[in-house]
Amino acid sequence: MEPFEPTEPRESGASAARGDDLRTVRDYYAGGDEHDRLRTGAGRLELLRTQDVLRRLLPSSPVSILDVGGGTGAHARWLAGDGHRVRVVDPVPRHVELARRLPGVEAAAGDARALDADEGSWDVVLLLGPLYHLTDAADRARAWREAVRVVRPGGLVVAATISRFASLHDGLRTSLLDDDAFRGMVARDLAEGRHQPPPGSPWWWFTDVYLHHPDEPLEEARAAGLPAPERFAVEGSAGLLPEAEIDARLDDPERRRRLLWALREVEREPSLAGVSNHLLTVARRP
Repeated sequence: MEPFEPTEPRESGASAARGDDLRTVRDYYAGGDEHDRLRTGAGRLELLRTQDVLRRLLPSSPVSILDVGGGTGAHARWLAGDGHRVRVVDPVPRHVELARRLPGVEAAAGDARALDADEGSWDVVLLLGPLYHLTDAADRARAWREAVRVVRPGGLVVAATISRFASLHDGLRTSLLDDDAFRGMVARDLAEGRHQPPPGSPWWWFTDVYLHHPDEPLEEARAAGLPAPERFAVEGSAGLLPEAEIDARLDDPERRRRLLWALREVEREPSLAGVSNHLLTVARRP
């Protein structure tokens, strides 16, 4: 989860267009730069671990990658640097503008539910943001089906989701659980999966999103026609560490190597999936 550092409270109803997920996304990200979130602490670990998993899944030779919901290009930057052809699709105009500035990266406005791409035209499709911003199950199903449609047979689909338990974990490792309103929000998250910060809550409580139970993305992938999905924990239990401790480990080359080794060892362990705030679901189109 781990959104932005504190700035200022939201105005009541600032992103309250229930049922209009694109407007909610645009409203939220107008308040900060998603790229900043991935520079420190758990966000930095999320970026490095996603990179670590993807580099092991992708072939060494260049492939074409459609980065759906790719934001400002945090992943597109290094993927293009690795020699891949990368196109970012995102609904936030500011994100598209920034992604276009990256060397070797194409970017265009678009909707994960209706991609402007031909069937089977991409080697890899990434859904690293859309599935939690699409709070309606039917919309998530459309995004999955679109990813399957535009990836080539045998091509790879990789989707990120936020764990049902992410807000609880954030509260446990900080003082947020001292706040009655935050605890009430967490209780609803756990019961329903629909994360809805109350009006007037600060930005770092995040925005309206859907928090998946760890088994749900596998079910969604199968329903979209991906018969053998696999699940990778991203931050794993390391995401429960304080921000300063995560950065201290990542700043030290040897401690960083040991941390990444440990997370790789249990990244596919089913009994630990719910500990990770982010999960990657990986499958190939038949």
